[in-house]
Amino acid sequence: MQTGQRRTWQRRLSSVLALGLFTGSLMLSLALPVRSQVPIDVREAYTLMDQGLVNQAITIFENAVQRYPQSVEARLGLAIAYRRAGRDADAFATYERVLEIDPSNRLALLSLGTLAGFRIDWQDRGIEALTTLLELDPNDTQARAQRALLYGYQGQFGRAIADYEIALQANPTPEVVLGAAQVYAYSGDYELAIALFNRYRGTGGEIRGSAATAYAVALRETGNPDQAAQLLQAELQRYGNVLDGTTIRMRAELAINYAAIGQVSQAESVLARLQGRRDSRMILSRSYLALARYTGNPVYVNEAIALYEEVLTQEPVYLTVGIGREIADVLTGFPQYRTYALEVYRQLAEQQPNDRSLQIQQASLERELGQISSAELGQRVATALQPLPSDPYQQRIIAQSLTRLDSPDPVLLPYYQTLLNAGVNEPLLSYRIAQIYVQQNDFATARSALSQYAATPMGQRESYASEILLAEIDRREGNLEGAAQRYERVIASNPPDSGVLSGAFQGLAGIRQTQGRLPEAIALYDQIIQLNPQDPTKPLGRASLAYQGGLISEAEAETVLNTWLSTQPPTYTPPELYSLVGALPANPQRQPLYATLLQNDPNNIPIQLRQVELIAARDPNAAEAYVNELIARDPNNLGAYFVQGQLAQNAGNLRRADRAYSTILNQDPNNVDALAALGGVRFQQRRFTSASRIYNEVLELEPNNRVAQRALIDLTAVQGNRLTALRQLEQMQLQASATGGVDAELLQQQRRIEEGFLQQRGFQPPWERY
Repeated sequence: MQTGQRRTWQRRLSSVLALGLFTGSLMLSLALPVRSQVPIDVREAYTLMDQGLVNQAITIFENAVQRYPQSVEARLGLAIAYRRAGRDADAFATYERVLEIDPSNRLALLSLGTLAGFRIDWQDRGIEALTTLLELDPNDTQARAQRALLYGYQGQFGRAIADYEIALQANPTPEVVLGAAQVYAYSGDYELAIALFNRYRGTGGEIRGSAATAYAVALRETGNPDQAAQLLQAELQRYGNVLDGTTIRMRAELAINYAAIGQVSQAESVLARLQGRRDSRMILSRSYLALARYTGNPVYVNEAIALYEEVLTQEPVYLTVGIGREIADVLTGFPQYRTYALEVYRQLAEQQPNDRSLQIQQASLERELGQISSAELGQRVATALQPLPSDPYQQRIIAQSLTRLDSPDPVLLPYYQTLLNAGVNEPLLSYRIAQIYVQQNDFATARSALSQYAATPMGQRESYASEILLAEIDRREGNLEGAAQRYERVIASNPPDSGVLSGAFQGLAGIRQTQGRLPEAIALYDQIIQLNPQDPTKPLGRASLAYQGGLISEAEAETVLNTWLSTQPPTYTPPELYSLVGALPANPQRQPLYATLLQNDPNNIPIQLRQVELIAARDPNAAEAYVNELIARDPNNLGAYFVQGQLAQNAGNLRRADRAYSTILNQDPNNVDALAALGGVRFQQRRFTSASRIYNEVLELEPNNRVAQRALIDLTAVQGNRLTALRQLEQMQLQASATGGVDAELLQQQRRIEEGFLQQRGFQPPWERY
């Protein structure tokens, strides 16, 4: 939330409470033990203030404070008068003087908490004052509601909610309900926020100003972007051409709702007035990221990142930990900016050395960038969680830190489980647990964890995430059609998030490729490009798919790659770029590109393999040393053993390749790709019986695995049963024709067998899963 927006929201929500605090001599008389003990000139000043003669009262109060420096009544009166005169800073300082004399003075403590809602730099002191008051009287719901409000301004939603949960049970005022509704909306509990907004409306209150913006957020995230847009349109008309904190946030939210309902040009028009303003950079960047989410257009991402970089470089003095963390969290989501994000996390950790969530975020990103091993990540997380903090807010922040990255490291599994068992309200814990069990091929446990996630409000809103992970489980179990049907259901539901829709299309294209239905896979990729016409990454993905399927030549694939390299910044390294570069043969001219890609993703297997192949071409011993270094850096990284096995296989050292793939299987006995690769080695060793057994194991795990099916046909042919092999190929072609046309790979295999030529080298496994 921007500074101007926060102040406007704070003033609106604090105004009623402020009026209750400053009711003049009546409230003061209740606070005084014996009114006759108050000096006569102080009583005279209160009388003048009650009559509305505030400036005259201030003069008398100031003189009284000089005459009676230890008089609480005189200083309280002066503070109230300053507040009525609009001199907030003087009032704030005077209440502090009251507390020097009477540290437990309720009116001064509560007033500091109220005034803290007007300026960001007063918020910490206001929270401290209200905390003192609540220690004196835990049942002071007015103080608790105000502290919740201040926590909400600071983005400490867990603490704000903890206070609101108590305040909402004590017959709260409508204003408290409205404040709670906004905090719940911005914290992501949209269903409860809607219920509270409706509760406030039931008291006769109107949802206006910044509260309307929060209401629109909750409406959009619960499936009502049209209603949200209408609400904000009406509100902006009330403000006319005014552009302040409230209308800036309102415009940004309206633009997001326009994008959610497909009105992108209107969204851009609404945001136009926010461009070029220093006070709008953070909120404008958030809006651009939301537009990218709904449109799939990476241009918006680039604009958002540029604004974040401006904030980081031009406003370092005013950069708060909260804003810095938000920026780093966003940068983490883009591989080309992860090194930059790590720098930000490190700076924040230096500022807040006791913030365990920052320690975890830093360690997780260092692991993602290959700077530490999986074991070291586990050790650092264990240290950060000893002991687990008792504060639910801190627990949730730690859980969010652990679940930030999309590809969870299996070493984090016990920590996810610990937090979940502690009752931490972070649904992504269950989702990440499910992802890890999928990696480990424990599909029953993965489904159980996924069902827990699906039962949460977030899981119900983000049901596509569950469906896509279930599709991956189906694929790994060999149920390719089941996986395809899940992707098709996601596509048919037309989700508003273009990233989800594109991901479903890509998943379905991958299934069709695995099934040998390449024309259908390419057609699906064409739909992806149509969905994302401005996204330059999609032609890369299509070229990779077409090249691997033999539908375009190496020269054509390189043309697509060279076009990308000549038009895009070298730091932009999307997954599609990795896919195409990894599919193409190793090329010495691409050595700098390999280095850049590995800097952003050190564990990418295809790129590591191309790097090793270049080294091997110059010095086989150096290549072997490089691979050994990869393994020594992280012995649990299965991908490094794949590179070792492929390098040895290319060099004809089948015994070493056998050991590398067997090492993987010792750690992960059901690793289908390692089994398929080992089967290929046994094939080359002419150990046909062993190769057949291994490929049949693959089919037990994945009944529709094309690598194993085709390898067994080749084994049938090489052992003298060419006619049987050809019949099996014809049957596979008939199946392919029934579902998607001619399978070019099967035709090539049929031609080789008919000509009596068979390359006995096995098949390269599908690396993309590692």
